[in-house]
Amino acid sequence: MQLSLSIPALLFPAISLTMLAYNARYLAIAALIRQLHKQFEETSAQPLKQQIQLLRRRLGIIKNMQATAIISFLLAAITMFLIYVELDLWAHVIFGVSLGFLVISLILSLSEVQLSTKALGIQLKNMEK
Repeated sequence: MQLSLSIPALLFPAISLTMLAYNARYLAIAALIRQLHKQFEETSAQPLKQQIQLLRRRLGIIKNMQATAIISFLLAAITMFLIYVELDLWAHVIFGVSLGFLVISLILSLSEVQLSTKALGIQLKNMEK
């Protein structure tokens, strides 16, 4: 397969949009943590402790999502440079690694969404009491 500059360049908008979505999730969780902190100071209820544990895990996952997306973005840029200097074999290898990191980032995103849903389930269960 011939790898041209346009192929890795296609990843730039995709990764940028993905990182914007990840940043929005991070900001939403940060706001939720601040809100739960106030509630936890007033009452240290068990559902709040469960929420806090899930938020800690989600925060770690989002950090890893962002890191792998950034690495993917960087490797796509390196791929473009390698194509420019006509190191085609290395360009193919680095581009494959870049796609791998993007896939890892998306899998982590799926995992974070699952935890988010679990946290909402805890909240709904608490409201039903």
